[in-house]
Amino acid sequence: MRDIHIRQAIKEKNVRWIDVRSPGEYETATVPGAVNIPLFDNEERAQIGTVYKKEGRETAVRLGMEIVSPKIPRLVDTVLSHSMGRTPLLFCWRGGMRSRALATFLDLAQHPVLRLEGGYRSYREYVVERLSDEPLTSRMIVLHGLTGVGKTALLHRLKALGAPVLDLESLAGHRGSAFGSLGELRPRNQRMFDSYLLEQLERYKDEPYLFMEAESKRIGRVHLPDFLERAKKEGIPVLVEASATVRVNHILDTYLGESGNPERFRQQLAGSIRRIERRLSPDTRKNLWQWIAKEEYRPLVQALLREYYDPRYRHSLEQYEGRFALRIRSDDPDSAARKLREFHRHLIGEKPAKILL
Repeated sequence: MRDIHIRQAIKEKNVRWIDVRSPGEYETATVPGAVNIPLFDNEERAQIGTVYKKEGRETAVRLGMEIVSPKIPRLVDTVLSHSMGRTPLLFCWRGGMRSRALATFLDLAQHPVLRLEGGYRSYREYVVERLSDEPLTSRMIVLHGLTGVGKTALLHRLKALGAPVLDLESLAGHRGSAFGSLGELRPRNQRMFDSYLLEQLERYKDEPYLFMEAESKRIGRVHLPDFLERAKKEGIPVLVEASATVRVNHILDTYLGESGNPERFRQQLAGSIRRIERRLSPDTRKNLWQWIAKEEYRPLVQALLREYYDPRYRHSLEQYEGRFALRIRSDDPDSAARKLREFHRHLIGEKPAKILL
């Protein structure tokens, strides 16, 4: 058994991060890619905490030993199974008794094991420190455009073509609007967003240019760091355009296509309408509720684009008018992605540009 500092742990390649905290702690926030092998389940952890408060540390430790003792063989086998030949790197909240206990079991079984000094708390402090140091070294190619032109879909196609992409909506688990949580997305909290963001920035630290979408300061539950806001403003702006029909079709395909439960989708949509309806005219509000009741989503999307989204986003686009380095139509998304990839390759000096700037 060997304790390891977070800065060294981050550099380790042949390790398997294992979170030994309770499932509830793990679901709140963890190290990206870590597997949860809890020493105690949620109820057991709560029970031990109650005993600690009422009867003290010694009694709580004794209870913990009684609970975990029958689990030891299964815990060791589970760790080894999930490690798949890599060295297990264990962590709990503060690098305390839970990770030490499981590391001791593995050590007694003569299996190499690492234990993170300071636990998850040290990892979180590391992430906050790194993001405050502004780790972004790339210049951003920023996709602008009205709702429904398919900016996120273009990012996905660019990634498939081998281009470096920072997909902030995927990192946040949210599409960044009042309707951004519709479908089967699972919005992330700030801690998990920060962790995945730093992971992506580290992956692309040697790239001179990255693609990103022109997001607002807030995406769902999370806020972008100030350095990303500056990078957006100082980046290379690209305008993505599409016909009204294509935009409506894209929105319907995206949101309805991901919904496996039509009734749940209708309820989610109603909740989103409630959040913005005060900004709409009485007639529009009336029509929206009628369309939801009838599940007539095409006229609903058309009305929302015309009376809510387009007026708002046209205003934000005005500040970039005359500055766009490229204008792309996304009616054919595959063609648009190829042109953007050519533009990127031109910027990094791989080939001359063959598109109109």
